[in-house]
Amino acid sequence: MTALYVHRGLGTHRNTVRQAARFGAIGLVSTLAYVALYAWLRQAASAGLANALALVATALGNTAANRHLTFEVRGRQGLARDHAAGLLALGVALVITTASVAAMDVLAPHRGRLGEIAVLVAANAIATLVRFLLLRLAIDSRDGSLSPMPAVATLSRPERTHR
Repeated sequence: MTALYVHRGLGTHRNTVRQAARFGAIGLVSTLAYVALYAWLRQAASAGLANALALVATALGNTAANRHLTFEVRGRQGLARDHAAGLLALGVALVITTASVAAMDVLAPHRGRLGEIAVLVAANAIATLVRFLLLRLAIDSRDGSLSPMPAVATLSRPERTHR
């Protein structure tokens, strides 16, 4: 039997909206830092290398800021787990953006820098949603905000009794 996880409490929706707003603000700052760093690195490096370096450089700061400001976590407890979730999100972002760079190389080999940056910002937006979900899952599951709920669906067929 599989279990679904749901949030408890009536204030959860407001908490989610507040977290999403803070996450968005941090994401905007991180994106601006990423774009500036990418544009600077792109002068001397390939699109793929500039992308990877800019993502890695902004990922640790992004995770630390979200941990502190979005999810209001203080102290060192769970720090490794939270940064591991951030690194997993970095891996997802790297896959999404690298695939975008590869697609641009095939579909628009003579693209301009602005077009390249626009595609990468869009790819990062998708990766940002994944980052939010991964960080929220890692942090909320540790503090008990997620609780198991009886399964409403299973992957196996229910056993039937015959009379």
